[in-house]
Amino acid sequence: MGKKLTDKVTWVGKVDWTLTKFHGDEYSIDKGSSYNSYLIRDKKTALIDTVWQPYDKEYVKNLKSEIDLSKIDYIVANHMEIDHSGAMVELMREMPAGTPIYCTANGVKSLKGHYHQDWNYIPVKTGDTLDLGENKLVFVEAPMLHWPDTMFTYLTGENILFSNDGFGQHYASELLYNDTVDQAELYHEALKYYANILTPFSPQVTKKINEILGFNLPVDMICPSHGIIWRDDPTQIVKQYLKWADNYQENQITIIYDSMWESTRRMAQYIIQGIQLVDPGVTVKLLNSAKEDKNDIITEVFKSKAILLGSSTINNGYLYSIGGIMEMIRGLKFKGKKAAAFGSYGWSGEAVRQMNELLEHAGFELMNEGHRAMWIPDAAAEQACVNFGKLFAESLS
Repeated sequence: MGKKLTDKVTWVGKVDWTLTKFHGDEYSIDKGSSYNSYLIRDKKTALIDTVWQPYDKEYVKNLKSEIDLSKIDYIVANHMEIDHSGAMVELMREMPAGTPIYCTANGVKSLKGHYHQDWNYIPVKTGDTLDLGENKLVFVEAPMLHWPDTMFTYLTGENILFSNDGFGQHYASELLYNDTVDQAELYHEALKYYANILTPFSPQVTKKINEILGFNLPVDMICPSHGIIWRDDPTQIVKQYLKWADNYQENQITIIYDSMWESTRRMAQYIIQGIQLVDPGVTVKLLNSAKEDKNDIITEVFKSKAILLGSSTINNGYLYSIGGIMEMIRGLKFKGKKAAAFGSYGWSGEAVRQMNELLEHAGFELMNEGHRAMWIPDAAAEQACVNFGKLFAESLS
């Protein structure tokens, strides 16, 4: 059953409480998610986005209980990823032939590439409008937020921005709105979403938000396609995005490590002691890349001004989990963050040098050549780690 947002706009999406992973296994889900679809009833009726493919039949059944499908005049597809367009084939089977689908030119390519259907595509660009009667839809292209096909759609009169993946979160709630949910949970999931998905596109985020703000459009509600709807001070999340997009940092250092026999972990703990001698107020997070959730690690890196990367040496290299997390970090294109490497070894000890290369390739500024300890650290090696931590913290000031 749909949920009315205004007299003209009804939420007709799907709340998915059981979702635990996304983008294959790339993104962990802790609080469920939703696939938000919106029905606008004016003199003409428009449907904005659909839901993920596994729920296509359920979606169409529920939509039919809300409206006679023949009464839907237009479909708007803001983004073609399958979590938003997945019910399109099932829906179009029951829609009148020729029902127009409004999307960007890249959206046409993407829909054809996904579903291989010759539907009635209507390409639109920024500034194009669709008259519904009393209100209009205004289209705003938003390429790389986070796909080339992405656009936002603004509903005049109701002053609603349908932002698709922008300003969303993977966060399930039957209550729908930002002022009805736990604020700490909401912002944690919004930050995790930005850090893991939108970070590489931060320059485009800033540019697009400033472009939209330049239109001076009133915004009473922001309706993303995942998670809650922003109705209480809706532009708070826009302001937060501008902060996150500006090479965001807190006074935090994250230590990412993996260890064979705990020697590298012990090194990390003494390094922390050294850091805290220099900056007692700094937040330090110690995360084992083989055991911690990879997306939570990414979120902590996003918040950090610097990271330390640690690994034992094995087979003339670093441990497996270090390579995996650093490949994710490289792809996210973090800016303005500093780093150093450390690790224990028994024979050859190449891991630190190789981790330096990983860090530089990922865009971090190396503060030193790193630090190694042979075998299990004794008292002298422990003190050397403390000194390394002090030097690293001092280099950040």
